[in-house]
Amino acid sequence: MNKSHEVEYCNLELRFDRRQIQNLIRDLIQEGYSLYWSETEYQFLISIRTGRKLVKLRFQRIKQRYKIVGDYLIKDEKLSELIEKLINDTRGHAVVKRIKDRQIVIENIMFGEIIRLVEVSGMEHRIIYQKKPFVTIEEMIQAFQSKRAEERAVVLRYELDYELSVLYEALSNNDEETVASSKEKLVGLRSEMLQLEL
Repeated sequence: MNKSHEVEYCNLELRFDRRQIQNLIRDLIQEGYSLYWSETEYQFLISIRTGRKLVKLRFQRIKQRYKIVGDYLIKDEKLSELIEKLINDTRGHAVVKRIKDRQIVIENIMFGEIIRLVEVSGMEHRIIYQKKPFVTIEEMIQAFQSKRAEERAVVLRYELDYELSVLYEALSNNDEETVASSKEKLVGLRSEMLQLEL
């Protein structure tokens, strides 16, 4: 193990099924790690012995799936590789900080893919890689020239007028159920109207 090797995993957003956690446990055992795990109604915990350190990976249960929670500082190269394999396999999101000899390389990962790579040395930082955005300038121009928003706005005004008349009638008849339903529809229509910025 390289003594200066240190990786910090932050803002992890990885979702698993039980099989993926079992595969991780199998991989850890095959790599020779001493570990134990426990499970409660709310979480699954894997404790991994790396030298003198004990790393506890916490998986929060969400219905029939699991989500890893917490930030982790890993000083073991093999364990780092397994966690990165997990990020890739689950197409997860994370911020990975690689600390080596007074230099930090920060990887922003989305859907298991590096979207931004920044190198930090002292007070200086430089962007090594940044994935291009999915939307091109041509697509933005087309969106601005599109008449769809204006066409939808005309229909939206009619829908708002109709729903306001339904609400007025329901209020006049003390029909609380229709009033609640109408108010809910109006909130949605108002939100859409604001998005069109009319």
